Order: sequence, then structure tokens, then C-alpha cells
Amino acid sequence: MFAAAYPGLDLLASPVVLVDEQLCVRHVNPAAENLFEVSATNVIGHTLSEMFEDASRLSAACGNALAHACSYVEHDLLLATNGRSGQHLSCIASPVEDGALRGLLLEFRDIDQQLRIAREERMLDQSQANRELIRNLAHEIRNPLGGIRGAAQLLERELPRRKLHEYTQVIMKEADRLQSLMDRLLTPHRLPQPMRINIHEVLDRVRSVIAAEMPRSLAIKRDYDVSLPPIEIDPEQIIQALLNIARNAAQALQGSGEIILRTRIARNVPLAKKRRRHALLIQIIDDGPGIPPELRDKVFHPLVSGREGGSGLGLPLAQTFISQHNGSIEFDSQPGRTCFSILLPVSRSADT
Repeated sequence: MFAAAYPGLDLLASPVVLVDEQLCVRHVNPAAENLFEVSATNVIGHTLSEMFEDASRLSAACGNALAHACSYVEHDLLLATNGRSGQHLSCIASPVEDGALRGLLLEFRDIDQQLRIAREERMLDQSQANRELIRNLAHEIRNPLGGIRGAAQLLERELPRRKLHEYTQVIMKEADRLQSLMDRLLTPHRLPQPMRINIHEVLDRVRSVIAAEMPRSLAIKRDYDVSLPPIEIDPEQIIQALLNIARNAAQALQGSGEIILRTRIARNVPLAKKRRRHALLIQIIDDGPGIPPELRDKVFHPLVSGREGGSGLGLPLAQTFISQHNGSIEFDSQPGRTCFSILLPVSRSADT
């Protein structure tokens, strides 16, 4: 038997699949069974196209390895089995022979973790750049605003007709509004003041505020893991971050739909370039129309909003507050389901 010539495959920690020239599976080691959540007895004898939902790129890589009789590496594959969500993998396809039989040894490596780390680094760099941009912008605008308001007050005293005071009032009110906006822009630069608190107290505060602002036709459901330990956070900053996300969800639903506030424990995740054995996962999920594709790469950029009249500050501020807590924030959005996932360290020091 073809696979019998390679008895050590089952001892490897790396996921390995052995296929023949027709790309028919001849052997799957236990590590590959675990990775793909399949049983060897169910896939042996089936082709790669039958084992995976979309094996076109993998099949092309195998074809290149067979055609040139040399190893071929495919660095970023998205493979899914049995309707499960896809996994990002790299694959080394190496030709093997057993007498007259030829085939390929496929060694897989999970690169989801690498992609997550790279994505987090990009988000941290972006968050820092956003903070600098916002701070500089706020300082540049703040000083002239004081002068504009002061000049409007002096002008109001000199105006002979009281009816004209309406115009100076407009100037002063708009100056005050912009001043308030500048204060919001500068607020994130306050360092967190951590205290131990149950995250569900924070989420219940957020839930109460959204419920008070929105009609009763909006359902806000709780899906909490009550076994979660307290964490050290600045409650006001995290409440504001989660409130910004939840408020965006509520506004996208236009007062009718469902928002789910979910908590779970996450294991073996990188945060702030350090690996954590445990982290707190908070998810805010809505069944709205989703984020428009043209905005998905820019939702954390300042002053970018998909809503008419939106300031475009809610998500950048949320990202800043989460980053200051050594956490991460990301989202997945499609019509009918948008999920923002926030990871926060359970303890303030890295586990490993």
C-alpha cells in the first residue's frame, strides 16, 4: 500500500496528508485529522476537491509540484471542510515515490495566528497615527475657536439692534459645539485609571444607555459567561468604547432589530505583541445591513462615517481606549450580521 512506505507520518506533530497522482487521499495523520476536524476513514479514497470545499489553489500547487518534480509552497490557502469556517494555511507539496507509484506529501501549517499578529501590529500603528493626528488637529483648532467666540461676544455688545444678536448667538453656539468636539478629541490622551470590576457591570451600563435612547422595538440581548473573573480596566473608558460600538449598531438598525452583548473566555491569543493564555472576549453583534464594503478598510480612521451627520469619531476613540488597555478590536460584517470583537487581557501582565 502506498501509505505503508511512510509509517512515521502518524508520529509527526505537523498535519500531513498523502495523495497519489490523481490527488486522491491515501493517508491522513492524526494531526491533520485534528486540524481539519475529519476522520481518516471518511476522507481516504476521496480527492482533495471532495475533501475541501474549494481546493482549486491547493490542486494547482499540487499540479506544479508533480509537473516539475520538486517541492512547491503555497503560502496562503483558505481551506474549509464539511461546511466549517475556512482556515488560513500554508502548504508544502513534496513529491514522493514508492516503486512505480508517485504522489505528494502535503504538509500544512496554520498561519491564522501569524495573520492575527500582523493585523494587530497594523492596528496598533494605525491607532497611534490616529491619536497623533487627532491631537494635533484638536490643538490647531482649539485656540482659534476661543478667539472666534470672544470676538462674537464683543461684537454682540456693540450691535445697535437686538435682532442682530441672533447671529452672534449662532456664532457662539457653533463655537461651543466645536469646542466640545475638540474636548472629545483630546479626551483619549488621558491615561487609563484601572480598577478591578466585573465586565458584565460595564456591559449592563451600556445596555441601559442604549435601551433608554432607542425605541422598545430594538431588542438588546445578553449572552454572558457568568464564570468570567473580574478584570482591571478603566471603567469609564471601556464603557465609552463599548457604547460607541453599540450605539453605531443601534443607529444602523434604525431602532428595529436585535443587538447581542456576548462575553466569553479566549485562549492562546496574542495581545500587544505578547501571548496570553487567557483573554476576555466581548462581542457586540447586530442583525443590521452591515458595513458598506467601501468603508470596511477605513472604519477606524478618524472623521470617516457611513451615516449622514455622523462625526466619524466613535470607532477611532473606541480603538484608542481598547489599545490603551493592551487589547484589540476587530470586526466581521456582512448583510444581516455585523460582529465587533474586543479582546482584553484578564490580567495586566502577559501570561507568557
